[in-house]
Amino acid sequence: MAANHSRTLPNDPELAVSYAPLLDQSQSETSSSSSDQRRRPIKVLAGIFLSSLFLLTLVVLTVFQQPHDHQAQAMNANLDKSSSFPSSSLNPPSRGVSQGVSEKTFRDVFEANDVFPWTNAMLSWQRTSYHFQPEKNWMNDPNGPLFHMDWYHLFYQYNPDSAIWGNITWGHAVSRDLIHWLYLPLAMVPDRPFDINGVWTGSATTLPDGKIVILYTGDNADLVQVQNLAYPANLSDPLLLDWIKYPGNPVMVPPPGIGKKDFRDPTTAWLAPDGKKWLVTLGSKINKTGIALVYETSDFKSYRLLDGVLHSVPHTGMWECVDFYPVSTVEDNGLDTSANGPGTKHVLKASLDDDKHDYYALGAYDPYNSSWTPDNRELDVGIGLRVDYGKYYASKTFYDQSTKRRILWGWTGETDSEATDLLKGWASVQTIPRNVVFDKKTGTNILQWPVEEVEKLRFNATEFDNIKLEPGSIVPLNIGSATQLDIIASFEVDSETLEATVEADVGYNCTTSGGAAGRGKLGPFGLLVFADDSLSELTPVYYYISKGTDGTAETHFCADESRSSEAPNVGKLVYGSTIPVLDGEKFNARLLVDHSIIESFGQGGRAVITSRVYPTKAIYGAARLFFFNNATGVSVTASAKIWHMQAADIRPFSQL
Repeated sequence: MAANHSRTLPNDPELAVSYAPLLDQSQSETSSSSSDQRRRPIKVLAGIFLSSLFLLTLVVLTVFQQPHDHQAQAMNANLDKSSSFPSSSLNPPSRGVSQGVSEKTFRDVFEANDVFPWTNAMLSWQRTSYHFQPEKNWMNDPNGPLFHMDWYHLFYQYNPDSAIWGNITWGHAVSRDLIHWLYLPLAMVPDRPFDINGVWTGSATTLPDGKIVILYTGDNADLVQVQNLAYPANLSDPLLLDWIKYPGNPVMVPPPGIGKKDFRDPTTAWLAPDGKKWLVTLGSKINKTGIALVYETSDFKSYRLLDGVLHSVPHTGMWECVDFYPVSTVEDNGLDTSANGPGTKHVLKASLDDDKHDYYALGAYDPYNSSWTPDNRELDVGIGLRVDYGKYYASKTFYDQSTKRRILWGWTGETDSEATDLLKGWASVQTIPRNVVFDKKTGTNILQWPVEEVEKLRFNATEFDNIKLEPGSIVPLNIGSATQLDIIASFEVDSETLEATVEADVGYNCTTSGGAAGRGKLGPFGLLVFADDSLSELTPVYYYISKGTDGTAETHFCADESRSSEAPNVGKLVYGSTIPVLDGEKFNARLLVDHSIIESFGQGGRAVITSRVYPTKAIYGAARLFFFNNATGVSVTASAKIWHMQAADIRPFSQL
């Protein structure tokens, strides 16, 4: 093992973060009213939720067999047992569906009849240090990202009154570098008949003359989804503090044959072939067929629905938050949304309301028929590749003209209970912005990678070189507290064993495998994140190789939350997918670790998994990091470079 260059800092950066305090349990979520109807708050009493919860029987969980040392024994002893829930439990109310948007309540956990004894320290630890999130309350979709006068702008779906969904407005923040952010006043609130029930998701378009227009979905007074136009009151203001809603709104209403709640989320516009008109697409459905409608405009005030659709896929249900953009097949830079022609493919992405995942496909755009055709119909939108295989939704890209990058934002919701979110006083984070390019090596997928600016937060690097991992072994990585990290790791499998293995785990699937506890000849191997010393809590991120009878190997990239927390009523899923690994490539991964979020990038970003975890022991200075190899028949050589991460400077505009 290489020398460990880490040291315990007297001022741990994670402890220097200003956390939102735990709400006093006697306080309730209150609502206010205003005569000008600028806000429509939801009344929620935290005590109502808390009184419905009781203490669950905690369960100790198990994994690896055939240990090589006492740590492996502890891991084995704590990774095979499954959690159990009481038969009587209360599910939280549905939020958003009745208004025609996707479910905003995480329903994969019970609102248990017993309260897990969360402490203030546990809940405070969950708040991230270098991911964007508001000071308090609920956030969901990223909206209208843009670059203007040396400032990056992010708008986002926000409830200014509570840590649960409702009263949706547009929050607003600005940054010089996509990492350090200033909160600005609300950009738009539901105060007009065309958006009185919510200022929902939308996109920004920067015109050639520098003007900016925003199209967004409003939930009107009749609960009909309509599209509205807004623009800056003062384009010379770098912060774009004030916005004007076009008096002639709405500019688009559901056409015949489209449901009043099935018409939302307009994209950034792109130029039509004549160079004068603009085109925009938005999501809808006809029965169970997901579709993207296309509208044409010359002034962003009047629109014509074009014949046909941009694309449709049967049995995929409602398409939300559609995104449509070009990628270069020959260059490494991003492209303006209007780019087309030789050396260009187009990405079509949709967020599927039915299963709450973001899917994309690569294909060819015909600008004269305003239609798009996938390169591979077996990998069409909604049935093939996903933007992220974890907890991730409503993603949105924009073209950064200052650096010629296509940058991707995505919303990561909570996977705990609403009652816990009310205790914390906040819910949801945005992932670190990602640079998106075409994968020229495979030709079948995009690559996503954290924007380079996040590397400014790195300090105190530690390297581990050529660590031998025998079958069933784990190796501690002595870096001190493992709460805020940037990890780049690689793994080499013994080539002779791999070649000699004729068949192994045909049909393996990350999500149905049972996680890292399941042992095979050629996997799993990888990293244990947020593990405590006793290994009673841990989150494995790993590779698993299966091999068919014809000798063809298939690689899987997975993240296992099933043993991430001793708290019973939090999400504990196993995520992942197959991932291309080309001849001569090592198995490699990059992990951004930041308290309750882990972003895992496999093979340079060919597949990405975002995890939300809520450990109760592996927090603060007790959080540990390990290499592991739980394969039964192959040795692995592992290397890693690990940086601790400073907290980002995210604060209100008033503190400028």
